[in-house]
Amino acid sequence: MTTLATPTICHGDTRIVAPIAARLQSRPIVIQDVGPQLDCGRYPVKREVGDEMEVGATIFREGHDKLTAVALYREKSASAWREVPLELVNAGLDRWRGAFPLDVNTTYVFTVEAWTDVYASWCSELEKKVADGQQVAVELQEGRALLADAATRATGEDKTRLNEILTRFDAATDPRRIEWALDSTTRLLMARWPDRALAVRYDRELEVVVDRIEARYAAWYEMFHRSQGRVPGKSATFADCEERLPEIRAMGFDVIYFVPIHPIGRIHRKGPDNTLVAKPGDPGSPYAIGSEEGGHKAVHPDLGTLDEFRRFVRACHMQGMEVALDFAIQCAPDHPWVKEHPEWFIFRPDGTIKYAENPPKKYQDIVNLNFYGPHQEALWNELLSVVLFWVEQGVKIFRVDNPHTKPVPFWEWMIGEVRARDPEVIFLAEAFTRPPVMKMLAKVGFQQSYTYFTWRNFKHELIDYLTELTQSDAKEFMRPNFFVNTPDINPPYLQTGGRPAHQIRLVLAATLSSVYGIYNGFELCEATPIPGKEEFLHSEKYEYKVWDWDRPGNIKDFITKINAIRRENPALHELENLRFYPSDDDNILFYGKMSKDRANMVFFAVNVDPFDPHVAELKFPLEEMGMKAGDTFQVEELLTGRRHLWRSGTQGVRLDPEVNPVEIYRIGAWEKVDYRNPCY
Repeated sequence: MTTLATPTICHGDTRIVAPIAARLQSRPIVIQDVGPQLDCGRYPVKREVGDEMEVGATIFREGHDKLTAVALYREKSASAWREVPLELVNAGLDRWRGAFPLDVNTTYVFTVEAWTDVYASWCSELEKKVADGQQVAVELQEGRALLADAATRATGEDKTRLNEILTRFDAATDPRRIEWALDSTTRLLMARWPDRALAVRYDRELEVVVDRIEARYAAWYEMFHRSQGRVPGKSATFADCEERLPEIRAMGFDVIYFVPIHPIGRIHRKGPDNTLVAKPGDPGSPYAIGSEEGGHKAVHPDLGTLDEFRRFVRACHMQGMEVALDFAIQCAPDHPWVKEHPEWFIFRPDGTIKYAENPPKKYQDIVNLNFYGPHQEALWNELLSVVLFWVEQGVKIFRVDNPHTKPVPFWEWMIGEVRARDPEVIFLAEAFTRPPVMKMLAKVGFQQSYTYFTWRNFKHELIDYLTELTQSDAKEFMRPNFFVNTPDINPPYLQTGGRPAHQIRLVLAATLSSVYGIYNGFELCEATPIPGKEEFLHSEKYEYKVWDWDRPGNIKDFITKINAIRRENPALHELENLRFYPSDDDNILFYGKMSKDRANMVFFAVNVDPFDPHVAELKFPLEEMGMKAGDTFQVEELLTGRRHLWRSGTQGVRLDPEVNPVEIYRIGAWEKVDYRNPCY
């Protein structure tokens, strides 16, 4: 009979005999619930440059031995690991936590490793025995062996110091040996040179995609390019668009977003108000991309040339803004690809090309691409080349039209390929679709997403939805870009609520989320609908428009003030710090955002009813604010500049949609104020 060799077991040894280990799923040190992670690590979580990546894990082993744990991390392209310590934050639940810095716009890999801290375990036992008056001569021999073992691993000055401790240890009496063994300097030296040969590492390597800050914090202005001119019945040019940049920048916007700038097809071109027959001179929808003048890599000649587009991009950069382009993967029937690559499209049994439909809606001027089949690689690579072409022209942001109607694997591949070449590129998913689809698009790479915010009007709807976005797992991968309206969506709230409704929705979009957008005309409170529909009457999608950008009733000054408040308050640059607080009126929403150090605290009381005044009692979260009942604190109302001294967390407010639909309160780093001081 063969006898199995059993290893010599030392103090803290967590080895298991090999034949037994081969049949086990668990390990001597258990590492589980490592997070954050998505779908068991299948998809990366998202962060931005300058963040700290907080890592949590549940870690334990049998008995009472002490453990040490670290988070290991590296840039995905690197091979060497770096590490930061994890701290035991909840002993009862064996929960550990730590954080590492995210300094680079790239993808990081991280995991967790733990080992038995043999010396710390020995020290703990020694302290208890000494306190109990027990003899510890043998224990001191064990401790010396641990010190000697660490000295063999140590280098440099640490090795010298450990050898000095050993020399003093050998010459001393037991009381002095105990003192030196438990000294904080000795413990620190030993912690730096542990035996990690038996360390256990978590069985997955997780990823975090680190985007530039603009993926989380920005204000978008959607510009319908051909409507920026002054001549009725004629398209504006890139030069006309450039003239508007100082005004848009002055309102506080960071991103100029263009609807498609490409040539527009002539076959089945739509007429005004989406009629099926276009008259001579009707411009058609810019989403019907492609004609004999070119396709997705061309610009509409009415707008200008490619050189003039590049000039526009440079002008935006000089204003401190950047350009986002619409990436619409669809074609007009006369797009060059239809002749050059008919296999990329779907043809009906009668030989006609299949146009786009979303019954009962029909888009006769648009045909869709077929993403599957033998031509897949050629088509996918051509679409990748389109994005990279515009990146070469200086565009780093793409708003993707209807991504939920294209395959999820395509987007995972496309965004991954683009990021590998230029990690600064940001993709926004215009996916007004079912929640699982919307979330999956975010998981596979989209840095931002449209949301259901446009249809969340009432207090309880907003609280429920924003709590989901900011406090559930969705916060790990989904960055909501709150658009107040779009060329396709003219919500009833704006149609009927007038100027107050536009102010209310502007504040909600700009402050509930950290990235938001408006569609040009919103600043004019333009919301004339097609009766019974969420659509604009005489939409500029199908005809030329000339706007008076200073027409009476506009809210440009209000937008400017809100964007300035966003810019000046760092707490509003974040998303996850949103919290809702009690207000005793169902029409007044009360919420706030605080910086981690409480140096910046901003609270909002918003009347979500655009028609009637409402009165509410607000309850400020004094404990979260670092205060206690009876403390006096200063408050500045940011829209009016009024200042207050308050000694209570309960305050009353009256919000009239025609006068003050919103009040915004800023409380800085708190300091006690003597309200009796005449200076106040």
